[in-house]
Parts: sequence; structure tokens; C-alpha cells
Amino acid sequence: MELRHLQHFVAVAEDQHFTRAAERLMVSQSGLSASIRALERELQTPLFVRTTRRVTLTEAGRALLAEAERILAQVRAAHEAVAAVQGVLRGTLAVGTEQCIAGVHVAELLAAFRRRHPDVEIRLRQWGSAALAEEVAAGRLDLAFAYRVDADPDQLRVVPLTGEPMAVLCHPDHRLARAGAPVTPEDLADEVFVDFHPDWGPRRATDAAFAVAGVRRTVALEVNDVHSLLDLVDENLGVAVVPRHFRHKRPSLTALPLKDTGEAAYETVALVPSPRATSPAARALMELLDTGARDAGS
Repeated sequence: MELRHLQHFVAVAEDQHFTRAAERLMVSQSGLSASIRALERELQTPLFVRTTRRVTLTEAGRALLAEAERILAQVRAAHEAVAAVQGVLRGTLAVGTEQCIAGVHVAELLAAFRRRHPDVEIRLRQWGSAALAEEVAAGRLDLAFAYRVDADPDQLRVVPLTGEPMAVLCHPDHRLARAGAPVTPEDLADEVFVDFHPDWGPRRATDAAFAVAGVRRTVALEVNDVHSLLDLVDENLGVAVVPRHFRHKRPSLTALPLKDTGEAAYETVALVPSPRATSPAARALMELLDTGARDAGS
């Protein structure tokens, strides 16, 4: 099995189109098709279902994709490790993050990294924590900053960054704001909630807190960005349970402590591959983080 066959396979799987993949790889479409056929002959199974408009992965193709991505990531890490030994850090640093993550100021960290390692291309992707964990484990990201996740330690290391309690954001005219006291999940049982997609760290932390308290809730207004959440609360359309540092993002809103949630809290972590799969660029970024480029109030 040749590496170029795996590279061609992954490109077609990503683009779901032979012509687009061939253009991206700068190879002929006939050469790309021949490469995929050679891989299918070696594995003795079709990897794609081909139509006139697109191609989709077969079950065997889906199984191969995860392994192919890991293999290519390890090959890339090997090349970058050799370059690092020679004194120059090169290649690509692919970083993932949630929005408004606590425990690290991502923009400042990446800027410091670029000043120190100008020959490394930085790529940034923003997703929810579960998706970020999958991307790092599959080798598509070098590391990510996310909410804590349960992970296989052979594939993913979870490095704690910071933790903070959850708070309730509401409009100043809301009954809870007028009372001005800490609230419990039971106090919020009949409220309309604004919250993020279930994959997001703050949503996962809130769901965990309410589960600990044994209180069921329904999210009526679901968003995928922080500003939309704050706007909806600012219009008094609902309340939001968020990490405490969110209170600084919209001072006009009232922030109240959330109590009686046991040890449930918002904990942010760095997700890093196993040591043998960690790229030199990822190690360099983590070293920068350890030397003080954190900002727990970001």
C-alpha cells in the first residue's frame, strides 16, 4: 500500500468528487482514478460508490478513512520531527477551539507562536468539543482547546487548563434579576432557556449540572454563537446558564451564581494526541502555553 494511494483516497473522500480532488492534488483525473482502483484491488473491495455527480464512501471506505488519516498524520509528524532536529520548525499547525474558551487566549497564543516559528503555517478550526476530540484523535487537528471530554488515553491526552462555576444570565427586568439572589436548578425549572448546540462545552456543562440536580429542562432557543445567545437574553426571550466569565461580555445583563450543582463546573482542557503522534509544532505550542500565555478570563 503506497502513501500516495492513501493521500489520493483521502482527497477524494473529502471532496466527494474526482475532478475537484484531482485539481487540488494537481494530478490528472485519469491518474487519480487509477490510483483509487489500485487501492481497491489491493484491499479487494470497493471504497466508493460512484455516480455522475459525486462519490460517496462505502462501509469499507469509511473504515479505511479513519486509519488513512491517522497514518498520514503520523507520516507528517515524522517529517516535521526530522526538520525540528535540524533546527527549523516547518510544516503546518492545525488547531481547533470552541468559541470564547477559558484558560487560554487563543489569538495571543497563536500570534506568539507565529513570531517564534514563522515557517509554520497555522490553520484554525472552530467546532464543538465532541467534534474537536474526534478531529484530534483522527489526526486532522494537531491539538484543540475544548471542554473536558472522556477520551481513550491511547489516542488522546486531556491536559487541564482551568475550571470555573456556571452562572445564570438574565435580563435586568427578569424576576430572578429583581430578586438578586443565587439560584438553583429547581428555581429555573419553568424558565425558557437559550443555549448552545449539545456539542458545545457550555451546553454540556449545563446539562451535567441539571442532571446532578435531577431537574429536567428544555432548550427552546438553540444557537451556535455567543453573540446570538447574548442578544436573545438581552431581549428577555429566555435565560442562559453559561460559564461565569461570560458575564463580562454583556455587562447590561444580570449574572447570578448557580448553586446546588454538586461538583459540576465548566472545565476547559487542551486535547493533544498520544506522545508518539504529537507533532513538533503541537509540542512547541504547548510549551508556549506552559510558559504563561494563558488568560483564564478570555
